[in-house]
Amino acid sequence: MPRFFARIIRRMKSVRFTRHQALLVLAACLLGHLSTVGAALPYPILPPLFVGATPGPISAFLGLPVKLLFGIALAVNPLGLLIGASLLGPFSDRHGRRSTLLVTAFGAAFGHALSAWALVAGSYPLFVLARFATGLAEGNASVARAMLADQIDGPARNQAFAWFNSALYLGWLVGPLLAGITLGFGVVVPFAVAAVALVISGALTRLVLAADRPARPAAGGGWRVLFQQQALGLLADPQVRRVFVPQFLFTLGLTAFYEFYPVWLVEIPGMDTRGIAWVTAILCLVMSGASVLAGRLRPRVPMASSALAALVSAGCFLMVALSGARLGLVAIVFAGLPISLYNALVQAEVSRRFGDTHGQGAIMGLVSTVFCISNLLAALVGAVIAVLDTRAILALGAACSLLAAVQLGRLSRRDRLDQSTCVTSMKSGSSA
Repeated sequence: MPRFFARIIRRMKSVRFTRHQALLVLAACLLGHLSTVGAALPYPILPPLFVGATPGPISAFLGLPVKLLFGIALAVNPLGLLIGASLLGPFSDRHGRRSTLLVTAFGAAFGHALSAWALVAGSYPLFVLARFATGLAEGNASVARAMLADQIDGPARNQAFAWFNSALYLGWLVGPLLAGITLGFGVVVPFAVAAVALVISGALTRLVLAADRPARPAAGGGWRVLFQQQALGLLADPQVRRVFVPQFLFTLGLTAFYEFYPVWLVEIPGMDTRGIAWVTAILCLVMSGASVLAGRLRPRVPMASSALAALVSAGCFLMVALSGARLGLVAIVFAGLPISLYNALVQAEVSRRFGDTHGQGAIMGLVSTVFCISNLLAALVGAVIAVLDTRAILALGAACSLLAAVQLGRLSRRDRLDQSTCVTSMKSGSSA
C-alpha cells in the first residue's frame, strides 16, 4: 500500500496555466461555484417558512399539506437543473459558449431576485416558478466544462476540470453557510447576495471569454432540433454508451451515499443538525482539496485508475453501511478522496474521447444529466428502501459502484490492448 501511494505522488506533476487560461479557469470556477451555492441556498431557509413554529404566508396555498408544498419547493430546482444540464450543453455547441454562459449567469441572477420577491409577496406559485427557472439557468456547469475543454488541452485540461470540480464541491458548503450568515438581515438578503455575485461573475466571463464561433453552427430547426440533439441522445452511440453505463452506475451509488449518509449519522452516531453540518463541511473540504491534487495525476490508462477509484469508493460506502459510529465516520470523510479522483479522471477522459466527435457541450451535458438522473432515482428508490433500513440503501449504493468498477476494469483492459497494438504497429512500421 505505501508503494501504491508513492507511485501516485510521483505521477502528480504540477501544471502551469497561461495567464489567459488561468482567467478562464477562474471565470468557470466562479460560475460553477455560484450555481451550486444557489442550488444549496434554500435548504436552511425554507424549513422554517413551511414547518417552523411560525410558518410564513408562502406555506398557505390552496389548502394543500405544508410538507407537500415544502417538497415541491425543494424539488423544482433540481428538476430545472436536470433539464438545463441536458439542453444547455448542446445549445452552446450550436450558439456559442460565451453567449450561453452570459445568458444563464444573468438568468440565474434574475431567478434569485424573483425568488426573493416571491417570498416577500408570499406567492407560492411565483416562488416555485422562480426556483425552476433558476435551476434551468444553473444547469450551465456543462457549458463551463465545455468551454474549458475547448480552450485548454493536454494535462492542463485535467487540472482545469479538477479546479472546477473543487469549486462545485465548495458551493454545497458555502450555500448553506451564506444563508445562515445573511438570513438574520432578512429573507431577501441571501438571494440578493447570490444575484449580485452572479452578475459580477457574468461580467467577468464577458471580459475574459472572447466571442466564439459555435462548435456546431445552427442549421435551422430551432428548438425542435435542439430537443432532438439533447445530451441523452448521445447514448445512441455504442462507444459513448459503453463508457456512460458504468458512469451511471457509479453516480447512482454516489448519490445514494450523498443523500442517505446524513440519515445514518442521525440513526447510528445520534448526531443532530449541527453534527451533520460539521461532517458535511469536512467532507466538502476533503473533496475540494483532493480534487485539486487529483488533477495533477497522469495515469497511463485513465480507465484503470477510474476503476480503482470506483472500487475504493464502493468499499467506503459499504464500510459506512456495515460498521459502527467511529469507523463509519472515518469512511464518510475518507470517501471524499476516491470520489474526487474518479470525477477528475472520468470527466477529462470522456472529453478526450468524445468531445471532438459529438461536441464538448453535448458530452459535458451528458455528464451532468446522468448525475441529475442518478440523484432523482437514488432519492425515489432510497426513500422506499430506507423505510426498512438506511444501511440497505448504502449497501446497494456500494454494489452499484462495485459494478461500475468491474465494467471500467474491462474498458481499461481493452485500452491497454489497443495501446499495445498501436505500439507494435509503430515498431513494425519503423523496422520496415
